[in-house]
Amino acid sequence: MSRSAILVRSAGGIERGFTIVVCRACKDPPCARVCPTEALSLRPGGGVLLIPSKCIGCGNCVSACDIGAVMWDYESMKPIICTHCGYCVGFCPHNVLGLEEV
Repeated sequence: MSRSAILVRSAGGIERGFTIVVCRACKDPPCARVCPTEALSLRPGGGVLLIPSKCIGCGNCVSACDIGAVMWDYESMKPIICTHCGYCVGFCPHNVLGLEEV
C-alpha cells in the first residue's frame, strides 16, 4: 500500500466505516500549478500526468492538493499520481470506487 495512489483510512472506527481519498481529476489542479519544473502536466479529461525525469522531489504537489490525494513514494522521493486507469474499480469489494467521464 505504500505505493498506492489511493488512501483508505478509518472514518472513526469499525462502525463508521472507511474514507477513500483519491484524485478527483481537477480541471485546474493545484498540484500542477505549484510544480516548479512542470513535471506535472495537465491530463486530457482532468488530473495530471507525472513526468518523472522532470521531478526534483520538492513535494510541493503533495502540500498543494486540497484533498490530500497526491501520495508520496519514499523510495523514489517522487509523488504518486493517479493515472485514472480504473484498475482499482474492479478490486473494490463494496463498489465504492467508480470511474466516469465528467
